[in-house]
Amino acid sequence: MTLSHAACPLCRDSGGRLVVQTPLWRVVRVEDDANFPAFYRLIWQDHVAEFSTLTPAERTVCMEAVAAIERVLLAQLRPTKVNLASLGNVVPHLHWHVIARFEWDSHFPNPIWGARQREVSGEAAARLAVPLTELDQHVIAALAGVHA
Repeated sequence: MTLSHAACPLCRDSGGRLVVQTPLWRVVRVEDDANFPAFYRLIWQDHVAEFSTLTPAERTVCMEAVAAIERVLLAQLRPTKVNLASLGNVVPHLHWHVIARFEWDSHFPNPIWGARQREVSGEAAARLAVPLTELDQHVIAALAGVHA
C-alpha cells in the first residue's frame, strides 16, 4: 500500500521527467536547472522521511538502484565526480540525488546548491558524451536488473 502526504511535492508530483517506475521507487531526471543536465533522483514511492524506516530488503533495493544509476553516469559520461545525496531538509520524503559533475560545470567543486564558481557559456547538455534521451535509456536498462 502506498502511503502519501497531501502536502508533499514528491507525493503530489513526479519530481521530474519520469524515467522508470516500480512499486517501490521511481527515477526521474531533474530538469529544473539546465546547468546540471545529468541529474537523476530516485524517489521512494511511500511517503517516508528516513532511510532507516525502510526494511533491510527495501534498503538494499534502494541502494542497488542508486548504484545502478551511478554506474551508468560513470560509464556513459565519464564525469569528474558523481554526487550522491539524501538530505530531505526541504522535502522530507525519502529521495536520493545522483548527479554527474564536471570540472566545467558552473558550481564545481561546490555542491550544486552552493555558490556558483564560474559562468558557463552554451548549453551544458550539449557538453555531455551522449544525448540525455540516450542516457535515460541506459538508466532504464541498468535498472531493469534491480528487483523491487
